[in-house]
Amino acid sequence: MSVRWYPALVERGTDGYGVVFPDVPGCTSAGDTVEEALRNAAEALEGHIELLVEHGESVPEPGVPDAPLPDWLEEEDIVARALVPVELPGRAMRLNITLDEGLVRRIDRAARSLGMSRSGFLAEAARRLLRELGKGRDAA
Repeated sequence: MSVRWYPALVERGTDGYGVVFPDVPGCTSAGDTVEEALRNAAEALEGHIELLVEHGESVPEPGVPDAPLPDWLEEEDIVARALVPVELPGRAMRLNITLDEGLVRRIDRAARSLGMSRSGFLAEAARRLLRELGKGRDAA
């Protein structure tokens, strides 16, 4: 996987801080503190990029960190700029894993009920658990 660094702008809001990515329309985040908003921004960016790839849309290129503010942000109270990393999905890899046959049957039934393949189901389960584990580390 390759890593891209996207410029993020942190703005002061009435209930904390918001984060916008000028190069990734529709990707936003928020938090009670600047630090929390940026942690949440990393998660939001990762999820946004995953959805773009999943839907076959192109992933925008990051702009330069010190670019002038877009017109739609000129009136906002920008308190910080940051670069937020995101790992871009790579090409699919074939794996050979061993699982209990009963578990495989349950996975297959669940995947079918969701209209997913076994591989897609396992990949989504892994993504969710990795996000959950990442949150636990941040809180520690």
